[in-house]
Amino acid sequence: MRSRVWIGLSFVAGMCCLSGSVQAATGLLVVEKTTSGDTTRTSQIQIEQHRMRTEVGGPISRVVIFDGTKQVLWLIDPAKKSYNEMTKADADRMGGQLQDAMSQMQAQLANLPPAQRAQIEALMKGRGLPGTAAAVQKAEYRKAGTDKVGKWTCDKYEGFQNNEKTSEVCTVDPATLGFALTDFDVSRQLGEFFKKLLPQNGDQLFTFGKVEEQGYSGVPVRRKFTTAGRETTTEVTEVTRQTFADATFAVPDGFTKEDFPGGLAGRGRGR
Repeated sequence: MRSRVWIGLSFVAGMCCLSGSVQAATGLLVVEKTTSGDTTRTSQIQIEQHRMRTEVGGPISRVVIFDGTKQVLWLIDPAKKSYNEMTKADADRMGGQLQDAMSQMQAQLANLPPAQRAQIEALMKGRGLPGTAAAVQKAEYRKAGTDKVGKWTCDKYEGFQNNEKTSEVCTVDPATLGFALTDFDVSRQLGEFFKKLLPQNGDQLFTFGKVEEQGYSGVPVRRKFTTAGRETTTEVTEVTRQTFADATFAVPDGFTKEDFPGGLAGRGRGR
């Protein structure tokens, strides 16, 4: 269940933004390149104030749509012509179940001999799983000079958890790019949507707000994260302003609704 949800998250984690100012258009089209090991994929992200859509090509093609007004997320499989639906209530309920399971696991670890506990926690960390409550703390970002991403000079920040570097972002000032905070309200809504479900991965979701909220200043044009020993890098390659049709943010007609593993939602009869 969680791995399926995280597939969707990884597709929308990069809601970064940059562009010139064709003010007649109300939306943003962002193109990103993500590299993990020998695998590279390209994402196209369409953003409006309260809606966003991410489409990823490659061997596993998926579309993720989030409607902030309705507080609903759809994970769409174009090849199977099927989709999963998750509401905010679903996400909160799943988050409570996961936190209960995590608390039980931590209690069991606490009763183990120190050497055995350290061995199991190291194994879990290697698989990208948190072993203790401390492991889910929010990353602390520290300024680390400047860098270059495409045509943009950006400020680099390194993220630390438990004093260990786990991430890096390189950001630009949105004011110099002609953007307003309201262009990215939906990214903050998405972060709140998943806040209870995946607190330990919250820093990988793009949020654009005050420094005290996100830990760094500006809009990320590059993000690096290390999970289970593998580094993943996402860079913005193109941004343009566009206007999107309402159908862009809807499940296509004729697609069949399927359950999330774990029975989050009943099987539908299609749209």
